[in-house]
Amino acid sequence: MTSDQKHTKRDKRQFRLVKFFAYASFIVLMIFSFPFSMVISQKAKDILMKSYENYALFLGENLNHQVFQNFVLPVTRQFGKIRLREKVQYEWMDRIVRNTTHSFKIDLVNIYDINNGVIAYSTDPSLLGKKIRESLGYKKAVQGENSSGLITGGTDLWGLGIEKMGSEKKLRTYIPFTGIGPFVENKKYVLGVFEIIQDLTEEYKSLIQFQYLVFGISILIMGMIFIALLFIVRKAERIIDERAKEQRELEAQLNHAERLAALGEMVAGVSHEIRNPLGIIRSTAELLGSMPDSHESKTKLTGLIIEESSRLNNIVTEFLDFARPQEPSFQDCFLNEILNKNILFLQPELEKKGISLHDNLNRRSLKLIADPQLLYRSFLNIFVNALQSMETGGAITVNVEEEDGYYLVAIADNGNGISEKNLKKIFNPFFSTKDTGSGLGLSIVKKIIEGHKGEIWIERGLEEPPEGESPGTRVMIKLPKE
Repeated sequence: MTSDQKHTKRDKRQFRLVKFFAYASFIVLMIFSFPFSMVISQKAKDILMKSYENYALFLGENLNHQVFQNFVLPVTRQFGKIRLREKVQYEWMDRIVRNTTHSFKIDLVNIYDINNGVIAYSTDPSLLGKKIRESLGYKKAVQGENSSGLITGGTDLWGLGIEKMGSEKKLRTYIPFTGIGPFVENKKYVLGVFEIIQDLTEEYKSLIQFQYLVFGISILIMGMIFIALLFIVRKAERIIDERAKEQRELEAQLNHAERLAALGEMVAGVSHEIRNPLGIIRSTAELLGSMPDSHESKTKLTGLIIEESSRLNNIVTEFLDFARPQEPSFQDCFLNEILNKNILFLQPELEKKGISLHDNLNRRSLKLIADPQLLYRSFLNIFVNALQSMETGGAITVNVEEEDGYYLVAIADNGNGISEKNLKKIFNPFFSTKDTGSGLGLSIVKKIIEGHKGEIWIERGLEEPPEGESPGTRVMIKLPKE
């Protein structure tokens, strides 16, 4: 396993950990956001309770003063005894209580007679005379202490502290009804107990809405954080996958380059070994063919040997050019001159096959810094391939466009074309669609163009050629001017 593969695996493990962290963070944040929202809403409830409790105590003190000063003392002087069962005294008490509480949001006021254990007065007449339920708050009031408690009509959802909307909420406050004793200086004594009930339903409704809002916002924020983390993790996974793919491609290219390098060394050695005896064979055949006593059949056989030796020598030369490519000798030259030289050299063959050639090179000066000999060889190979693809005539188009710092050369023919599957392998060494040839021509061309810091690619001429016509081939070459 290579070090890059180890790095890739380690990166994948790290991002799997990040992915786990994203999900775990979302769950943890959700768990902690709920108590957080509960604490906030409970704090708001406590503040509301405290404010309304102070409100009730203030009202109780005012009510205590008004009832004692304006009812107990006058009634005692006038009637000698307090009897709230009498209509006059009850209406007198009712008027004082209602005048005192009319500007306050009070649901119910009860006054307990602690001696008889009954409700002596109530703003709800149906409660008069009923027995007192001696709750803890009542007992504290009898002892002279104030106390408050919440009366709830709602239910807690799932036991999580979240209450249903619209539930009834009331605050019950017990306040001792006190007076100043005539014989005990500055000491209050309890005459009865005030029970004040305030309706907090609307206020609690707002609080519950606030509670829902806090919880909802917490979920929304946690969700957005989770989505952001998830997006980062997904992007990281895509980056890792792309890196792994690039790594595999680079390793494949490296292995291919190593195989080609080994193959090149072998080819170079074998080519040298073949070229020496091949030269002897050729020179011997030429000598035999030039002897005075050579008859016609002998001359024909020696000519065949010379022809095949030349063809084999050309293949060996291609092998050597592929194995040990020449370094470009850069100089000032003109691209149009190199292309015109190719066209002039091939003109007899073009006329022989009935192939027309069209170009946009006339009277153009396309200056560049390059090796004119190597470029001539590369363009010649491309033109020869185009000629070989058109056995029954056709047309070749040469078009050169100037771009920013580059020349873009397009050489197109309407020959047999190249299949889609072969386009990917066309530059591979020893790949050929011809019955003869080494399959090194385009590989050498690619090396020459890349040696000039250029690019070469091949396209199908027509994606959907007219019926009966071939798609042809377009060779695209991009060469820098300098």
